[in-house]
Amino acid sequence: MKLAIVVVEDEPEVRDAVLGDLAPFADTVRIEPAEDVDDALEVVDEIDADGDVVALVLADHRLPGRSGVDMLVEMAGDERTADARKVLVTGQADQADTIRAVNEAGLDHYIAKPWRAARLQEVVRAQLTDFVLEAGLDPLAHLRALDAARALEAITKIGRASCRERV
Repeated sequence: MKLAIVVVEDEPEVRDAVLGDLAPFADTVRIEPAEDVDDALEVVDEIDADGDVVALVLADHRLPGRSGVDMLVEMAGDERTADARKVLVTGQADQADTIRAVNEAGLDHYIAKPWRAARLQEVVRAQLTDFVLEAGLDPLAHLRALDAARALEAITKIGRASCRERV
């Protein structure tokens, strides 16, 4: 099972820039682009059918048809994506949209456009780490994409607890 990141952005140049910034994760994590909400939901179907898990959704707010916030709210109610970490990467969400994303979709982070590649990678690494630890997955299987210090600390705690149980 691989962790998957869904990148939802309708502007090809921006989508390509996000995908380029996520390249360091590509050996460990499945990265799937989508250009709108319907495309993103099809990608989720494919990820699920392949036995992988949506760990993170990076979504623009202004999309053709339904908004990114509408999609994140819908994903919060879908068992395949409810636990996924949700990040808005946008320059156009107003305060009401952002509040709705936090309250109804469980928004985990907001990144304003334009972003810095290093900051995006830092946020992605932190969000993937949160997902793995909260889901109770083995961090070692995904360590190259995670915050190594936090993941190893969690492994150490698990090891200590296991040792105490044996005593």
